[in-house]
Amino acid sequence: MHRGCYGVMVHWLAPGPAREKGEYVRDLNSAVDRFDLEQFIQGFRATGADWLIFTIGQNTSYYASPNAVLDRLAGPGHCSKRDLVLEIAQRLHKVGKRFIAYLPSEVNAPNDLHKPFAWNPKDQSEFQRRYTSFIREYAVRYGKNLDGWWFDGCYTWDVFPNRTYNWPLWFDAARAGNPDAAVAFNDGSFCIGITKPVTPLQDYVSGEVEVLIDGKIRLGRQENAAPYLPKSRFVEGTNCQWHALVPIDCLWMHGGPGPMPPPKYTDADLFRFVKDCRAVGGAVTLNVGIYQEGRMAPASAAQLGRLAAAM
Repeated sequence: MHRGCYGVMVHWLAPGPAREKGEYVRDLNSAVDRFDLEQFIQGFRATGADWLIFTIGQNTSYYASPNAVLDRLAGPGHCSKRDLVLEIAQRLHKVGKRFIAYLPSEVNAPNDLHKPFAWNPKDQSEFQRRYTSFIREYAVRYGKNLDGWWFDGCYTWDVFPNRTYNWPLWFDAARAGNPDAAVAFNDGSFCIGITKPVTPLQDYVSGEVEVLIDGKIRLGRQENAAPYLPKSRFVEGTNCQWHALVPIDCLWMHGGPGPMPPPKYTDADLFRFVKDCRAVGGAVTLNVGIYQEGRMAPASAAQLGRLAAAM
């Protein structure tokens, strides 16, 4: 991350966000099969990004990649037959880019997955065992095509507080196919005023941001929250890479209907933010809206093309 310019993230949650054209496709396999990989890779390369964070799945009970562990626990139908995630990772590696997979670290929202994963707010030890087996299946499947993980939902919730995570279990599973895979856990990070990683064992800070103000991070959700920028490559007192994840159009996923929201920031503010972070070795990932068909928001992708030229 510290050697690259910036990354891109897209929230394509199976069976996908809103469509750009036509009627929304609700069937999982049909939606995944219709994802235009060539168009997506072409669009990603045009952004000039060095890495991609792509969502395997979250909160919909569906995943855009096969998983034998989930099939065994919950029965077939939750995972697509096409391995869209692996296809994307392989294509990115062919052109010298890096791939990071996204998963939540919990299943609080999808009620139909509570029993298969043994979700139990009173004791999550069995859940952790089953869920990390699910993660391990993906890690082994992707192998060296997987450069890292961004695990969401590692909050201080009563139903699964992050202080009760069995960290060795999670890291062993995440690195089962690539011992060098970089791992981050997200607890809300900068958007709720937290500047430290969830655990000092993680490789980079999740860095979730909601809003930039005049080219700086609004640290917290209050309108008068202090502006924030990194001071060095590593989070103070740790060996954890400083990293920020910033949505630049829709707030994470395009819900539709209607057109994609335009870029939120001027070129001057966004470019200054990225350059200021890069100047001290910090890393930045920019979340871009994407349609169900696999096309990224054209205006946002064009802005990132200008950023690439400016960098």
